[in-house]
Amino acid sequence: MTHAAEPTGAAESASPGARGAWDALDVRVVPGAPGGAGTPWAGDADHAHQAREAHDARDAQETIRVLLVDDQEMVRDGLGALLSSAPDIELVGEAGDGVKAVQLARELAPDVVVMDVRMPGMDGLTATGAIVAAGGEQGPRVLILTTFDLDEYVYEALARGASGFLLKDAPARDLINAVRVIAAGQALLAPSVTRRLIADVARRRRAGNLRPEAVASLTARELDVLRQVARGLSNSEIADELVLSEQTIKTHVGRILAKLELRDRTQAVVFAYEHGLAGGE
Repeated sequence: MTHAAEPTGAAESASPGARGAWDALDVRVVPGAPGGAGTPWAGDADHAHQAREAHDARDAQETIRVLLVDDQEMVRDGLGALLSSAPDIELVGEAGDGVKAVQLARELAPDVVVMDVRMPGMDGLTATGAIVAAGGEQGPRVLILTTFDLDEYVYEALARGASGFLLKDAPARDLINAVRVIAAGQALLAPSVTRRLIADVARRRRAGNLRPEAVASLTARELDVLRQVARGLSNSEIADELVLSEQTIKTHVGRILAKLELRDRTQAVVFAYEHGLAGGE
């Protein structure tokens, strides 16, 4: 396919083994096109493709530094072993509660924090907010470990700046890919907290968070790209959809995040739903 040329500029802002229940973690990204009945969800193939994109985007010698946070030592041991098996991931620290997580995030400056939600003392939600607030745009990205029936936790984590979610009842083989995706600044959401989650978050926040002037600052092409991001498409998929080069899409996404003052694609998806830019909402 021949791609139309558009000016390119700053690339998109980019800014983890216990088996058992983890052995079949079916992680997926934000859903496929939300508009219309029968629209398929993004599945294993899409997630694997997104992970490969994230991996390829990083320098071959660059290591992803990960901080693992869970109050269960057996879980930390298992997940730590799994993460450490990846050649491009370095487990730089572990914490059993939120207070220690915040401290280590400040001291160790990891790229990704893999965060459990329910822990004694400071929980994962409070810790996520503290880590994101302290780190700013260049700070660690937080990957939340959640359960199927704890949407309230996920809503709050999203509002506090989490970049992605995995379900604890799903398979561990995708954990490494999930870390790569998050480290590259992309959104990653498990299937049961995809469209329903984002739509609910948008409805809860819409009244006091509409920013029409921000939407007006986007060009027609940037609006097209944002709508495709809200569908959960990767940069290469958006490029095919809009018949543009992948580098051009990266540039547009970077400009969208800058103009809207958003941290990553997860926030961009929420913004799109809040402002009625995600078709079929």
